[in-house]
This record gives sequence, structure tokens and C-alpha cells, in this order.
Amino acid sequence: DTACKNRPLDLVFIIDSSRSVRPEEFEKVKIFLSKMIDTLDVGERTTRVAVMNYASTVKVEFPLRTYFDKASMKEAVSHIGPLSTGTMTGLAIQTAMDEVFTEEMGTRPATFNIPKVVIVVTDGRPQDQVQDVAANARTAGIEIYAVGVDRADMQSLRIMASEPLDEHVFYVETYGVIEKLTAKFRETFCAANVCALGTHDCEQVCVSNGRSYLCDCHEGYTLNPDKRTCSAADTCAPGRHECDQICVSNNGSYVCECYEGYTLNPDKKTCSVMDMCAPGRHDCAQVCLSNDGSYSCDCYEGYTLNPDKKTCSTVDMCAPGRHDCEQVCVRDDLFYTCDCYQGYTLNPDKKTCSRAITSSLVTTEESCKCEAIAALQDSVTSRLEALSTK
Repeated sequence: DTACKNRPLDLVFIIDSSRSVRPEEFEKVKIFLSKMIDTLDVGERTTRVAVMNYASTVKVEFPLRTYFDKASMKEAVSHIGPLSTGTMTGLAIQTAMDEVFTEEMGTRPATFNIPKVVIVVTDGRPQDQVQDVAANARTAGIEIYAVGVDRADMQSLRIMASEPLDEHVFYVETYGVIEKLTAKFRETFCAANVCALGTHDCEQVCVSNGRSYLCDCHEGYTLNPDKRTCSAADTCAPGRHECDQICVSNNGSYVCECYEGYTLNPDKKTCSVMDMCAPGRHDCAQVCLSNDGSYSCDCYEGYTLNPDKKTCSTVDMCAPGRHDCEQVCVRDDLFYTCDCYQGYTLNPDKKTCSRAITSSLVTTEESCKCEAIAALQDSVTSRLEALSTK
């Protein structure tokens, strides 16, 4: 196995595809890239690779976050086509800083101490100001290797490359022999694999870094201040979750919950006000009134709320102040009627009373009673007289 098993890198190839690079020569560059990928320990936690293509313009063929296996990378490399005009090397390096060496595009955080490496392959002289751009890149911690082919300008290569120059500047006569640099880069990037030797003290993940190593943690865990052990990540820390109201950590993950009076929506993230007056949710005897995630109880007309604020009792409609009867209030279930004292009569408004008027005139009913009594007396008298005669 000729692959490097250590020294993880964030490695960016910047390849020249200007007009001076003939199609068959560009194919040789792609073969060189594929053989370089074969020598690397490629993976999400080991070496990540990006490829940029430049001429007068710059094209990011794929960033560091796209592929974590050799087969996919090599397949993508095989489909790269030349851009054909110009040699804007400075623009290419600037684009690498602005658009590739970012965490969004797959570069690992500075705390990981993963080397950032650029390999520029060109056969000409830059047509823009590369010196200042390359200096800025080196100051930003990017290590630059410059590979010149055929007509490449050696002075430009030395301006671009990192120190020491004899370890960062390479030259080959033709693209046909560029593959011989593969072994040189393998030797440069490889070192003793401390993680493989098992001499590290990382609790979860060991990441080789040259002749040393760094500790890392599995997904859902975070490295402790001792830089060796790991703790379950606080997945509910601000910015780490998508919960609308309450985040509950759950063994390296999290679940969302809602405040009292709210219910979790089907998306398992957002919350909606709960209908507290839905059947089975409240304990009101008669009427439930919703109130922004809570509720209160009320009663039907004719009933009053008891001190427990839940049950209801019938209202005494004849209690003082509840009726408008002038004299007598008579309860009738949930209603009432008015009446008057003896000697008074109820007015047409059914509420007030007036004194009754006494009349000396005999009513029809009383007249009928008198006639019946008189008739009975006459009948009795006639019978008594008849018996007396006998």
C-alpha cells in the first residue's frame, strides 16, 4: 500500500490550462492529479482535496467538501476540460484564498491545525501580479508548491513558492515526465504514523499531523480543554439547534418541545398555541374560555361560578338587586315572576302593584250563588209544609 496513512492536509491543486498547454499535455496533467490522489490517504478526517482550473478565468472544479473517496475524485478529474486562454496565476491563488480555503467550502477550522497546501502546475509566465498575492497567501498560513513544466518561468515559480525554495519549487522538462514528481510529493507529505503505532492518548479519534498527532472526537462530541478526551456536545447550545421554543439534549442529539399551552407541530421543530378548550383539555363544568395558551371557566345565563372557578350553581333570581319586582318576587327555576301583597293588584307591566278597588256591586258570580241558595230554601220550605199537613 503506497498511500500516505498520516499527515492530513487540506490540499488544493491549481492547474494551468492556458492556450500554451496542448490538449494531449493537459491529459498528462490529469493523469498526474490522479496518481497524486492515489498516493494520499484521502478522507473526510484525513486528507481533503480540491481542484482548480485556470487560464484567463478561474474555475473551481470541486472544493474540499465535495469528495472524500479516491474513486469519486479521479472520476471528477477525468471530466475536467481546458479553459484555453491566458495565464492569470495570481487570480487563481486569490480565488483559492477567497472561495476554497473557507470552512463553508470544507476547510477545517484553524483549531484542528490541518496544514493548508497549494500545488500550482504551470508551463508559462503569469500575466498578472502574482508576487503580492502569493505573499498574502503564505502569510495566511498556506504552504505553496510551484511545479514548472517546459517553458515555465523559474523566477515566477520562486516568487510564488514557500520557503525553503529547494523543497517547494519543482521543474520537469515535459508534461510527459510530470508523473515522476508523484514519488517526490509522497515523500514530502508522508511521515511516521503516530496514530497507527497506537502510542497516542486520544480518547476517540487520533489525527496524524506530520510526526505528531492531534485528537478529535466522533460526531456529536466535542473535544475537552485537555485536548485528549471528549464530551457529548451541547446540541442545544445557541445556534446548534432548530427548535422554536425548547431544546432538550438527547445523547449527542436533541429533541424539540414547547412551552405550556403550546403544542409541537408535525415538523417537530415549531410550536402553535394549543386549544385549551378542546374536549378533554379543560375541567370547566359549563363554559371554557381560551386565553393565549391558557383558559378560564364561565357559566350559562342563570348560573354563577362557584369559588372553585370551575363548577356553577343556579343563580337566586329573587336575591336583592337581581329582579325588578315592586313587591313580591316568585322564583320559577331560572326565571322569576312578580306578585303583590294582599289588597294590591299587579299592574299590566307585570312588575308594579296598585291598591285593589273595593266595590259594593254584586258580581255575577255572587248573584248566581244567591239565586241558588234562595231556590234551595224555597224547596226545603215546601217539603216541610207538605210533611206538616200529613
